[in-house]
Amino acid sequence: MEHKPLDQLRSVADVKADKPTRSLSRQERLDRWVELLEREPTRRLTALDEIEYKPAAERVLVRADNSPISVAFADPILRTEGLEGDHLGDALKFFEISEHQAHHALCSCLGGRTMDAAAFAQRIRTATTGFRSMSGAWVAFGLAIVLPSLVYLFE
Repeated sequence: MEHKPLDQLRSVADVKADKPTRSLSRQERLDRWVELLEREPTRRLTALDEIEYKPAAERVLVRADNSPISVAFADPILRTEGLEGDHLGDALKFFEISEHQAHHALCSCLGGRTMDAAAFAQRIRTATTGFRSMSGAWVAFGLAIVLPSLVYLFE
């Protein structure tokens, strides 16, 4: 067998790195995370320490031992799906959640330094689904205000 450097191989072949292909949808990944937390509902987990005060470059590197993210990272299915680590940035990218959602679900400022896994599960569920419901409520409210004005303008 002849060994060649990667640069030489690229000139004769289309070399691609193996990247996990996701087969679970965003919602299925979130549901799996919540399910993992609910398996041990009384387990004490560590919240991420006041993530809103950290600069953006540091925020993505925040992690804690025995955190809800480390529970997700310990799961072989989520790792196979592409969860790369137990840092906040890994969770943001993999679960496709915003920093705002992560703050409400994982930050110590809203629930204390430690909480039961069941409480984190509920916070994750609320932060990732409640936001869409609230957005819909705001849209409906806006339409209720604007629609009569539009009707009046076009009479």
